[in-house]
Parts: sequence; C-alpha cells; structure tokens
Amino acid sequence: MRKYLFGTGVIPAITGGISLLRELRSGSPFTWRTALAWLSWAIAVTLTVGAIVDTYRASRGALVDPDSPVAGKEKKLLQKRLRRS
Repeated sequence: MRKYLFGTGVIPAITGGISLLRELRSGSPFTWRTALAWLSWAIAVTLTVGAIVDTYRASRGALVDPDSPVAGKEKKLLQKRLRRS
C-alpha cells in the first residue's frame, strides 16, 4: 500500500486540491485562471489514479498499455510480489 501512496503523486494531488478548496472558500472570484487550476488538478488526479491502477495490474501479472510508466516492468513487479507472499 505504501508504494501506491508515496510513489505516484497522491500526496501532491491531495495538497493541491486542498489549496484549491481553500481559495474557493475564501471568497475570491472564480476566474478563468481558477478554472484552469481546477482542470489541471483534475488531470493530475486522473493520471495519479491511472498510475496506481497500472502498478496494481502489473504486480498481478497483467499486461499494461505501452504508454504506462510501468510498461515493460510487469515481470519484475510480479516477481517482487511473489517474493513478499
């Protein structure tokens, strides 16, 4: 579980969302820059979740898409998982 939380950008995505929520609650106007910040945060969260899913699938022995950050490391992750159990 630790490799999912600390290795894929979950903490920066959460802190970015918290800062955006604080800005929204402070009463500042909603401008196009704010909309772009929310869009950027949504993209970051989506990429983070995708990396977590790909890492999970690769550690179970399934193939992942070639554009994944863990592409080509499926066997290594599976062997590491099997050694732990």
